[in-house]
Amino acid sequence: MVATWDGIVVIIGAGISGLFAARLLREYDIEVVLLEARDRTGGRTFTQTDPSYGFCDLGGAYVCETQTKLLKLAKQLGVETYKVFGKGQTVEDFLGKRVTKHGALPSMGSLLGALDVNNFWQLLDNMSRKVPLRDPWNAPCALEWDCMTVKEFIEKTCWTRYGKAVATAYVQGILTSEPCEISLLFFLWYLHSGGGVKRNIEFEGGGAQEMKFYGGSQKISDKMAEELGGRVKLNKCVVRIEDCEDHVVIGCADGSEYKASFVITTIPPALLGRISFNPPLPPLKNQAIQRIPMGSIIKTITFYKRPFWREKGLAGYFNSDKGPVEEGYDDTKPDGSHPSIMGFILADRAREVTSLSKSERQKLVCQQYAQIFELQGSA
Repeated sequence: MVATWDGIVVIIGAGISGLFAARLLREYDIEVVLLEARDRTGGRTFTQTDPSYGFCDLGGAYVCETQTKLLKLAKQLGVETYKVFGKGQTVEDFLGKRVTKHGALPSMGSLLGALDVNNFWQLLDNMSRKVPLRDPWNAPCALEWDCMTVKEFIEKTCWTRYGKAVATAYVQGILTSEPCEISLLFFLWYLHSGGGVKRNIEFEGGGAQEMKFYGGSQKISDKMAEELGGRVKLNKCVVRIEDCEDHVVIGCADGSEYKASFVITTIPPALLGRISFNPPLPPLKNQAIQRIPMGSIIKTITFYKRPFWREKGLAGYFNSDKGPVEEGYDDTKPDGSHPSIMGFILADRAREVTSLSKSERQKLVCQQYAQIFELQGSA
């Protein structure tokens, strides 16, 4: 069975990008169909709701003031934001030393550590501003930077153990990958696109983790899907795209097919390798797909009877080189209900803990939080 519409555009992926593309095309009266492999919309934004914990973002959640297009869209859809709790001191646990500080930036514990980290930040910011956002390959040292991993750059730039530990944790935190897996050129481009070193890590003052959405980030996708109605097709895993000169045929795993004039794919590049293209994609495109893997991250949310860290004058934010959780935030609901800490398990550590059972992971996380927040007894 082939579903056919003249002049239709088929969009693959019902995450925010795919749904927004469909919404934009509908403004010009262009007919669209969205094919989504999962049984829900939202893509990498995924919100679960339950009376025992309220709404809970298991996928992408944070937004900041520079993401103007997303904030404008949320406002149009009636989805409001709230600020992440950030009052009080934060905790840093590096190289076996626990210290409290203000903000998400490193404590700069020693004079040499301060000089080392500050030099690293300044150098990154200066270099990143030289990378054009639209064509990073035209940066002055593009070839040299693209041939170097971020790990190599850290080894060449940082001279203290503290500096190297902080730099490594920073890379893991924002790209969910190890420094040895990332091109320096890509890293610099990412920093430039995100507004620089400080904005990418902070949760106050316009930082990337400053705000979240009431009801969860998936609400944005769900509301766009409601507007589009039956144009959104769930459980439609695309496995084949065939160019037939005057039209395109899109085949799904369940045997259904769609005929379209144009196709827009919004899925992660790594997933394109699961689709059979006829004619095949250009060789360089195929090689690029093979070299753009997904990062590795596990999100863990731990609920408590009360926000005991606030009672200690702590903001709930911490960063650590011990693991399993490298970075954590206060994830209590804006009305003060369901006190919780959200933590990121990143890169190699995320891969390592997948071999553990759920109870083993929970035990490790709770033990780490007890040390981080100097927790004694039941909270």
